[in-house]
Amino acid sequence: MDEVGLTDGHEVGEPAPGASRFASFFMAGFECSSHRRKDGVRLDLIRATSHNLHALGDYRACADLGLRTIRDGLRWHLIETAPGTYDWSSWMPMVEAARSAGVQVIWDIFHYGSPDHVDQGSIHFIDAYASFAAEAVRVHRSITGTSPLLCPINEISFFAWAVEVGYFPRVGLNKRGWFKRHLVKAAIAGVRAMREVDPACRFVWAEPLIHIAPRDRTRGERRRAENARLGQFEAYDMLLGRVEPELGGSEDVVDAVGLNFYPHNQWYINGPTIPMGHHEYRALSEMLIEVAHRYGKPMFIAETGSEGSGGAAWLHYVCDEVRAAMSLDAPIEGICLYPITAYPGWDNSRHAEVGLFSVIQADGTRRLRQPVADELVRQQGLFAPNRTR
Repeated sequence: MDEVGLTDGHEVGEPAPGASRFASFFMAGFECSSHRRKDGVRLDLIRATSHNLHALGDYRACADLGLRTIRDGLRWHLIETAPGTYDWSSWMPMVEAARSAGVQVIWDIFHYGSPDHVDQGSIHFIDAYASFAAEAVRVHRSITGTSPLLCPINEISFFAWAVEVGYFPRVGLNKRGWFKRHLVKAAIAGVRAMREVDPACRFVWAEPLIHIAPRDRTRGERRRAENARLGQFEAYDMLLGRVEPELGGSEDVVDAVGLNFYPHNQWYINGPTIPMGHHEYRALSEMLIEVAHRYGKPMFIAETGSEGSGGAAWLHYVCDEVRAAMSLDAPIEGICLYPITAYPGWDNSRHAEVGLFSVIQADGTRRLRQPVADELVRQQGLFAPNRTR
């Protein structure tokens, strides 16, 4: 695909008027979680997928398929080796690889994992995160000479839920909603610190897009389901300063609303997943239009994908629904295939066959998942007439 939004005189992250802020409509995302599980095991999916060793080849393979915007991440636990002491050797080669491959990267500053010396539940966490984020911008600027496109904290809503229910190790006050607000405060402090270093930084976010249905039609059950469903908007509402302004949120904190949507993102309250085709399953296009009306900001699908043989069909569905929402003026600027490579599952390291590429083969390359690749080409052709060029 042709590059868009990168016109003469505009840096990456600084779109020309009326153009997308992204270098390509279709994007690739590399799984970069690096948190500790509740059993204490530290994950590092960049290393587990060998992306740390093959970043240049991975970026070039994505670019060859028209995926010129990439989601990727920093591994804070490797970088801040002691309080205020940074070793950028795990990240700088990736920044260089992205520049060599000619791709635009949305860097996740904090994708769940922090150094062991940082207590995520402490007030000191906010300052530690903001300092780390600001220094990352300095390093990026020193290497590339350009302003970065950043996701400050990945999935605040999921992160907070995982800590509250004990899926991630519990931290801080065991009080419902406290950790979400704590993360929002940290995220806003990070945005301010990064903009002090480089005012041209641009910030996109990635939050789950969900639907929750009642198990029956009683008034109380419907109210509980709707209240739970509306909880998906709390992080964005706080970041934007539309609720709880004492947290420091404001409209300029969010340059683009990212939405993560998977086959399991709809369920009954306190119940099972709702299968696609069921009468309670809500069309993705309706959900996207609701977000467009709620926020009035540029949007993109920040993560989507399906495991195994369902990958191509899922991409087909998502693209059809995105086009339907765009036809009703939803300002959607991209779709990110995530994760773009197969990876070992968080809980038990099982092999998860997802995205476009396999694990690294014996010859140092990744095998292409042809059905998904074929569907991607088809969808690129369908979206091309509607793109700003």
